[in-house]
Amino acid sequence: MSAREPLRDDIARLIDRLPKVELHVHLEGTLEPELAFRLAARNGVALPFRSIEEMRAAYDFADLQSFLDVYYAACAVLATRQDFRDLTAAYLARAHADNVRHVEPFFDAQTHLARGVPIGDVIGGILDGLAEGEREFGISSGLLLSFLRHLPPADADATLAAAEPWLDRIVAVGLDSSEVGFPPEPFGSVFARARALGLRAVAHAGEEAEASLVARTLDSLGVSRIDHGVRSVDDPAVMRRLAESGVTLTCCPLSNLRLRVIDDLTRSTIRQLMDAGVAVTINSDDPAYFGGYIGENYRRIAAALDLGAGDLVRLAANAIDGSFAPKSRKGELRAELAAAAAG
Repeated sequence: MSAREPLRDDIARLIDRLPKVELHVHLEGTLEPELAFRLAARNGVALPFRSIEEMRAAYDFADLQSFLDVYYAACAVLATRQDFRDLTAAYLARAHADNVRHVEPFFDAQTHLARGVPIGDVIGGILDGLAEGEREFGISSGLLLSFLRHLPPADADATLAAAEPWLDRIVAVGLDSSEVGFPPEPFGSVFARARALGLRAVAHAGEEAEASLVARTLDSLGVSRIDHGVRSVDDPAVMRRLAESGVTLTCCPLSNLRLRVIDDLTRSTIRQLMDAGVAVTINSDDPAYFGGYIGENYRRIAAALDLGAGDLVRLAANAIDGSFAPKSRKGELRAELAAAAAG
């Protein structure tokens, strides 16, 4: 795993000032062990860990699936509307500390529906937390309903139908979970239905699977963002397509390191993608499990790739432009970015 490289003081100060937009964070992946144990006690749920320390020790992942096994086990503590509010509020407090100004988090409704949690409690609790974060910190948001690709497409269809009463509060649908063995094409119809209902679309691709999956995802799902996409560098045609179409990549450096997509942050493909003109952004993915929230991702990748002030401002600008925030909010965020860049 990559050692912590030194970061120039001026770059560190700039990163702290940058108004950040987070486009790739799973709310369930912000569940810190301390909160997990509090919720487990509140709800009478037995976690498969004897202590907070033992839970953290389980975060030495071999690959994506080994992470997902722990992730889904921890989700069992989320049982009530208050739990989802507390989870969301805790994330936003940490995001505020990193000067996050707008966030578009994912939630995995199917994980909770399978345990008998009403979807209204899931969405209602998250919306309660997002509203609290906007009142307290001024963080605007847009919520993303993500489908699990290891479950049948019919299950995604049923989840979209169940979520319809709240679609005015949801900005997009997504697709996550294991890439290998679960292609995007079977989800084409549910994504088409979601777009017909007025939702945008994003999807995970090119993290653990080959670059061709990125192109297939664009073709079959009609997405405007690719989550991860770091393996796009393996195919120059895919990189050109991303650059020319303006599709945003929501990259997550510490996630790639913890899940062994790369063995050192200096091997990240983010610089290559940027040099090719791809609209790259920096995000935290599942920060409770991967060693850092968005600010730490910025700091670590800046040090590893020797990113300059212009690179960092560009990354922040890409996130503003690639967000689903209203035009007026994007204008406010760009003004904040200009002020931060000016020092």
